[in-house]
Amino acid sequence: MIAINEPLLTTLFCALAYLLGSVLFAIPVCQAWGLPDTRAQGSGNPGATNVYRTGGWAPALATLVLDAAKGWLPVWLAHQAGLSLLAQAMVALFAVTGHMIPLYFRFKGGKGVATALGTGLALAPLTTLLISAVWGGVMWRWRISALASIVAVVCGPLVSALIEPDTLPLFGLLALLIVVRHRNNLIRLAQGRESRF
Repeated sequence: MIAINEPLLTTLFCALAYLLGSVLFAIPVCQAWGLPDTRAQGSGNPGATNVYRTGGWAPALATLVLDAAKGWLPVWLAHQAGLSLLAQAMVALFAVTGHMIPLYFRFKGGKGVATALGTGLALAPLTTLLISAVWGGVMWRWRISALASIVAVVCGPLVSALIEPDTLPLFGLLALLIVVRHRNNLIRLAQGRESRF
């Protein structure tokens, strides 16, 4: 029965993932902490890094967990529904796309790193944990969040090819999307102007 209805179920889960992904949790988190809207502060990005710059670790961690959870949940639900790995990967991409071009905020969103983390933990946990370790190592050495994110996602396809090769297309597309979203950061990195922690 699942096989017969898989295209419909995939479409429904992709829609759910996009709608969940469109919730930019940095905004309600900042409201709860009495902080200014991150879209008008710092880098203007509604993500955990910018929340940290305006409010510190507690709201930043809350934003990270919530943004990751909105990526993890629809992929986990798709897995529980018995959808194929390809269908789950599509759901993951829709969740990340929702964060990047959110329906509720005039299609102006964030860079999708935390949401990609959540989808990866649901779909390919070992690969995602190793990529996270790369992020942590780069962040510890250079203290530049954008650099850590770019290096980690670029390593994603290589790590997935070695460990969980079935997920290589997903990590390849995520790397492409996230690097493109970091294009302004790449320019600032090249100019030595990217901010450090």
